[in-house]
Amino acid sequence: MKTGGKGLSKIKLFIFDLDGTLVDAYPAIYASLNFTLEKLGLKKVGFTRIKKAVGKGDRKFIQEFFPSELEDKALSIYRKRHREDLLKYAKPMSYAKLLLRYLKSKGWKIAIASNRPTVFTNLVLRKLNMKKYIDYVLCGDRASQLKPDPEIIYRILQRFKLRPEAAIYIGDMVIDVETAKNAKVKSIAVATGSSTQRELKNAGPTYLVESLQNIRDILSFF
Repeated sequence: MKTGGKGLSKIKLFIFDLDGTLVDAYPAIYASLNFTLEKLGLKKVGFTRIKKAVGKGDRKFIQEFFPSELEDKALSIYRKRHREDLLKYAKPMSYAKLLLRYLKSKGWKIAIASNRPTVFTNLVLRKLNMKKYIDYVLCGDRASQLKPDPEIIYRILQRFKLRPEAAIYIGDMVIDVETAKNAKVKSIAVATGSSTQRELKNAGPTYLVESLQNIRDILSFF
């Protein structure tokens, strides 16, 4: 589903969000959070609520479910458990590896821009054998501001010595579309994660697709 966009022949860099875009880590997040809630004597929460709360970094995620006096302890328990759950439950989104392989074979650069901590991003990329396709990873714990602030995108552009018109950002959430707009880069919203297709459409991405497989259709414009 195309919603606009020109000048795609200038694109040299694909920047991807991680969770809900390239990787399905929702079962791992669900398991880790409910383990933490149970550990601290709190009631477990449902999958849908958890899925809607991701995307703003794990500290803000924890703040959604724990009182401020338990925040630090909960975050510590969550992070320790999450490493184990990622290794157990995380899997590639449908068509993710094929798309990354294709982009790499055509000479495009590929980066990751995620609010997820670096240690977990690299862990899951290695576990799923996707790291080899990625030229650069920049996560929220290595930036002073999280998405939708454009800092992460700006720094990735600087890394590759590119202007905004030479990059496109692919993500599954409204926050990703907002980040792309704030950084003045084009965007592809993929309706495979936390935001609904209607929410994504209302956010106004350059392109809106139902799955990563549909990105091959967009590449015909490049």
